[in-house]
Amino acid sequence: MKPVRLAVIGAGLIGNRHAQHIAAEPSLELAAIVDPSPSATSLASSLGTNWFPSFAEMLARARPDGVVIATPNNLHLANGLEAAAAGLPAIIEKPLADSVAAAQQLVATFEKAGIPLLAGHHRRYNPMIRKAKEIVEAGRLGRLLTLHGSFWLMKPDDYFDVAWRREKGAGPVMMNLSHDIDLFRYLCGEIASVQAQESNIVRGNAVEETAVIILRFVNGALGTVNVSDSVVAPWSWEMTTGENPVYPQQQDQSCYQLGGTHGSLTVPQLELWYNPGKRSWWEPLRRERVPFVAEDPLRVQVRHFGEVIRGEARPIVSGREGLETLKVIEAVKQAASTGAVVTIG
Repeated sequence: MKPVRLAVIGAGLIGNRHAQHIAAEPSLELAAIVDPSPSATSLASSLGTNWFPSFAEMLARARPDGVVIATPNNLHLANGLEAAAAGLPAIIEKPLADSVAAAQQLVATFEKAGIPLLAGHHRRYNPMIRKAKEIVEAGRLGRLLTLHGSFWLMKPDDYFDVAWRREKGAGPVMMNLSHDIDLFRYLCGEIASVQAQESNIVRGNAVEETAVIILRFVNGALGTVNVSDSVVAPWSWEMTTGENPVYPQQQDQSCYQLGGTHGSLTVPQLELWYNPGKRSWWEPLRRERVPFVAEDPLRVQVRHFGEVIRGEARPIVSGREGLETLKVIEAVKQAASTGAVVTIG
C-alpha cells in the first residue's frame, strides 16, 4: 500500500510532535514541513523531509495528499482556506479557529467542497478515553449526574516570551480547556449553558490565567471546571496521563471525576467506584481498575487521517465537532466577561 503523504504546516511544539509521528508511521510519509522559522529547517533536515517557507512553495514543488495545520490560532482560518482551495484534506489543530465565525467559515468551505476536515482534538483517540466512553455507555455509572475537571499547572515565565501567547485568544481557556470541553461533550453529551469567572492577577497579560466554570448539559447533568496555568499542582491531563513525555507524570492523581447514580469514575486511572450491594453512604465502596492498552493518541490520529484520505474511514472528530466545542469555549469567554448565564446556540 502506497503511503499517504502528509505535510505539517507550523513547526512549533505540537507541529513537531505531529511531524515525528507521521515520519514514524509506516502507512504515512512526511512530505514536507512548512514554516519560515530557522528551527523548521533543522526539524525537516533531522526527519529527512522537504522544507518550505510557505504553503504556495510547498504546493508547487511537493504537493501532499493532506496537511496537518499546527500554526497559531489566528492563522487557522487563512491556512485552512489555503488547504481547501488546493483540494487538500486537513487536520486543523484545536481550537479550529480563533472565533466561532471563522470556524463556521472553515466548516462550510470544506463541506461545500466535499473535502475532509478534522479538528485536532486528539484526546478522543486515546484508548483510555475510548474505554471511559464504553463504561459510561454501558451504564456502569448509572445516570450521569455530575463531573469535575481540573487543569492546574504552572507554565514557566519563558513560555510567554512568544508574543502571541500573551495576546487574547491564547489563554488556558482557549489553548487548553478546549481539549477538556471536547472530552466532556464526548463523554457526557452536549452542553446547554455555561457560567464562568476568570482572572489574570499574577501576570497581568491580556489573557486569563485562572477560570472557574459551571456547565449544564442537555441531559440535565452539571459540571464544574477549574482552570489555571499559574498554579504549581499535579491535577491536569498533562501531568496525570503521561500522554506527552515532556511532562512529569503523577500516576496517583486524577484530572477528571465523573459521577452517577450507581458509581463514579476517575480519569486517567479509570478507577470505577461503586457499592457491590445496597447503594448507601453506610455501605463499603469497591474500587475496580478498568484495564486498557495505551497508545499515543497523536499517532492514532494521524494514522486515522490517512485512512480518511484513502476513503477507508469517516472522521472521528470532524471539523463540525471542533466547531461545536469552540461554541462552548466562546460561551465561556462571554460568560466570564458579562457575568451572565450563556446558552449554547
